[in-house]
Amino acid sequence: MKRIILLSLFFVLALVGGVAAQTKVSGIVLDKSNQPIPFANVVFKGSNTGIVSNEDGRFYLESPNTYTTLLVSSAGFSDREVTLEKAVNYDFKIVLSEAEALNEVVIFTGKTSKKNNPALDILRKIWERKRKNGLYQFSQYQMQKYEKVEFDMNTIDSAFMKNKLFKGMEFVFQHVDTSEVTGKTYLPIFISESLYDVYGDNKLKKTKENLTGNKTSGFNGNQQILSFVKDLYSDYNIYDNHLKFFDKSFTSPLSRTGIDVYNYVLKDSAYVDKKWCYNIVFYPRRKNELTFKGDFWVNDTTFAIKKINMAVTKSANINWVKDIYIEQEFEVENDSVFLLTRDYMMSDFALNKKEKSKGVYGKRTTLYKDHKFNLQKPESFYKQEVNFIDNSVYTKSDEFWNENRFEKLNKDEAGIYKMLDTLQTVKRFKQLYSLVSILGSGYVEFKNFDFGPIFSTFGYNEVEGLRLRAGGRTYFGPNDPWRIQAYTAYGFDDNKFKYGVSGKWMVDKKNRVIISGGNRRDIEQIGASLTTTNDILGRSFASSALFTTGSNGKLTNINLSNVSLEMEPLKNFVVQAGVSYRTLESASPTFSLDYYTTLPTAANPAGVIANKVTQSEANIQFEFMPNRKTIGFGVERNIVDSPFSHFFINFSYGLKGVLNSDFAYQKVQLFYKQPIIIGPLGRSNIIIETGKTFGTIPLGLMSVIPGNQTYFTIENTFSNLNFYEFVTDQYTTLQWNHDFGGRLFARIPFMRKLNWREFVGVRAVHGTISDANRAINASGLPYNAPENVYWEYNAGIGNIFKVFRLDFSWRGNYLNMPDASKFAIKGSFGFYF
Repeated sequence: MKRIILLSLFFVLALVGGVAAQTKVSGIVLDKSNQPIPFANVVFKGSNTGIVSNEDGRFYLESPNTYTTLLVSSAGFSDREVTLEKAVNYDFKIVLSEAEALNEVVIFTGKTSKKNNPALDILRKIWERKRKNGLYQFSQYQMQKYEKVEFDMNTIDSAFMKNKLFKGMEFVFQHVDTSEVTGKTYLPIFISESLYDVYGDNKLKKTKENLTGNKTSGFNGNQQILSFVKDLYSDYNIYDNHLKFFDKSFTSPLSRTGIDVYNYVLKDSAYVDKKWCYNIVFYPRRKNELTFKGDFWVNDTTFAIKKINMAVTKSANINWVKDIYIEQEFEVENDSVFLLTRDYMMSDFALNKKEKSKGVYGKRTTLYKDHKFNLQKPESFYKQEVNFIDNSVYTKSDEFWNENRFEKLNKDEAGIYKMLDTLQTVKRFKQLYSLVSILGSGYVEFKNFDFGPIFSTFGYNEVEGLRLRAGGRTYFGPNDPWRIQAYTAYGFDDNKFKYGVSGKWMVDKKNRVIISGGNRRDIEQIGASLTTTNDILGRSFASSALFTTGSNGKLTNINLSNVSLEMEPLKNFVVQAGVSYRTLESASPTFSLDYYTTLPTAANPAGVIANKVTQSEANIQFEFMPNRKTIGFGVERNIVDSPFSHFFINFSYGLKGVLNSDFAYQKVQLFYKQPIIIGPLGRSNIIIETGKTFGTIPLGLMSVIPGNQTYFTIENTFSNLNFYEFVTDQYTTLQWNHDFGGRLFARIPFMRKLNWREFVGVRAVHGTISDANRAINASGLPYNAPENVYWEYNAGIGNIFKVFRLDFSWRGNYLNMPDASKFAIKGSFGFYF
C-alpha cells in the first residue's frame, strides 16, 4: 500500500508544458473498415528508430534527428510510407490496405503458426546459445555501472496548472518536457544518479556492487520513497524465461515457453553496427496475460540480442501501471561477444489506464562500460558488509560528476537539481509533502518527534469497550542510532489507562549490535500467534478489532518487561538474546487462567489454586533471511518489498524462583516461510511452524492455536477457529497459499475485464498436550488438542475494485465441536500492483 500512497503525492503535484524535439509523430493505424490494427511496426524510414502500436493501434514516436518519411507495416497488410510535412505531427490516421497475394509475400497474419515459422527457428537458436552469450562466456567479470533514476509528473492540462493548490510553485513550469516514448508532457520531481564498480564470478555464482558515488534531489532522506525506488527497479536478465516487475512474473519474449503466449513474425534483416541481424516482431496471443509487445534484432551467427524494445500490453492484469517500456542495447566486443551497454525502463503509474489519465513516470537508465574479464577475486571478496555506509559517496562534488557520469545530462535534466532543491523550500510544497508522508508512514511529523501511528487510534473489545490510543517516537533522521517509542491507551468500559514504552540503541554500527528494553501494561488477546518474539510493543490486531464475528472475553491483563541484546554478524543473519519478566491475569470475569499449585488429594479435594502467573524467562533467537533487501543504516530499517526466505528459531528457558517466577520449562519454536514463484502460474507461499514445551505450565504459557474472530484476514491464523478452541504444548502447522495473479480468470471471456485474481490455500495443524499440563488446569476451559490434524481450506478473489480481497474458508474436520465455524468469509484491504 505504501507505494500507491507515495504516488498520490505525485498525482497531486503533477504539472505540464511542452518542449519540441526534432521529429515527433503520433497517431493510430487503421484498416479500410476503420478498425485499429494492433502491434503494427512504425519506424522512421532509413533508421532503426521505431515502435510497435498498442492494442488500440495507437503509437507515438520521437527522435532527436530530422526525418521526413514514416514507414508503417503489419503482417497481412501492404507497407505504407507516410510523408512528414513538419517536425511535429500529431493525430495521424494511417490506413493500411490488405496485402495482395501476387504482389506481396506475407508469411503470417493474426495468430502465427507454431510450425514452419522462420522466426521460431531463430528463437530456438537463441535458447541454445543464451547461456553462452555475454558475461556467461567468462569465469569472472568486472565493469563500471552508471544508473539514473527519475520520477516525473505527466499529462496535466493548463487548467490544472492554474489551480490555487500550486500557488507559489509556478516556477516549476519552466522545466516541463515531452516523453520520447509516449509523447506526454512531464515534469521531473525526483532524480538520483549512482556510480558502481561491479564484480561477478560465474563459477562461484557471486556478484558484488560497490557504490562509489550517489547524488539525489527531491525527497532527500525519505526512506519509504527510496525503498519504493529499490523495489520498483529490480534487476532482470532479458534471456530469463520470466521477468519480475512489481512482484509479478512476466513471460519474456525470449522464454522457452514464449511460443505458447506470443506470436512471432520475422519482419526484416539488415546490418546493425556492421553486424547482420534479423528483426523479429512479437505480440501476445491472448489478452489479460502478463506479456509484452515489441521487436528485437538478433545476430545471425552468435544469435545474441543486439537490440530489444518492448512494452507491457495495456490489457495485462496489473494495477496502477498504465505502461511499462523497456529498451536494451548490446555492443559487440572481440567480434563475437555481445555485452549489455544500455538498459532503459520507463513505467507510467496512473489511477486508471485511460489514454488521457494523469500519472507519474518512473524511469531508470543504466549504462555499462570498461568491461574486464577473467580477473579472479578470492571468495571472501564477495562477502557482503552487514551495515556498511561510506558517507563520502553522497557528498561528491559537481566536478566529480562532470568527469565521471557516463553521459552528460541534457539541458532539462541539468536544471532539475536546482529546481527540486528550491521546491523543497516552498511552504506550500512542504504542506502537501507532509500530508502524504502521514498517509505513507502513519505518523504526524514534528521536529525530532513523530506522533502515531494514527491507524491505531481507535479500537474495541469486550473488556475495554471503546479504546483510544495515542503514542509517538523520537525521529531525528532515517539513520538514527537510537529510538524511543511510547504510547498510552484508555478503555471507556474498564476506565483504566494502559501504556507501553521501549527504547533501542545501536552501540556498534558495523555488526548492528543493538541494546533494547521496555515495559508494557495492557490488555491483550494472547494466543493470537504461535511463534513469539520480544517486541515489547507488539500487539495483535485481534486484541482490539472494531468488528468481530463472535463474543470474546478471553482477554488477559499483561505486564511485560524485556531487555535484549541483538547483533547481525553476517548479512541478514540476526542473533538476539534477552530476559523477560511478565505477569498474566484474566481481564474478564467470564474467563480464567487458574491453575493448581497443589493438585487435589483425598485430604484436600479442592487443591490449591492460583489465578495469576508470574514468570521470568531467558531466550535466544536466530533469524536468517537470505536475499532480504533493506534501506537505511539506523537502529530501524525499512525492508524492500521483495520475496525472500525466512528462518526463525527461538529457545526459551523458564527461570523458576527468579523474581518469584512460578515455573521451570524449556521451549523451542521454529518458523520457516518460503515464497516460490512458479513462472506464469503465479506465486506460492509455504509456511511451517513447529514447537514444543518441555515441563509443566499453565494455560497462560501454553501454545494456543491462533484463531480469527474478526472479519478481516490475519496472517498465520486459522479463519474457522475461535480463540482458545485448540490448546497445545507441542504443535506443527503447515500452510500453503497460492496467488494465480488472474491467470485463470483471464481465460474466461466475460471475466477478463474485471481483472480479478484467484487465491487458494490449505492450512493444517497437529498438536498434543501432556498429562501433567492437563492435570494442573483449573481454568474451567476444556483442553482440546488437534491430535487428528485439524485442517481448513480456502479460496479467494482479489483485486476487487483494485483494493479489496474476499477469502472464503471451509472447515475440513472437527465439525461437531461447540460453536464450530464451518464456513467463514474474511476480507482485507490493500493496494497491489
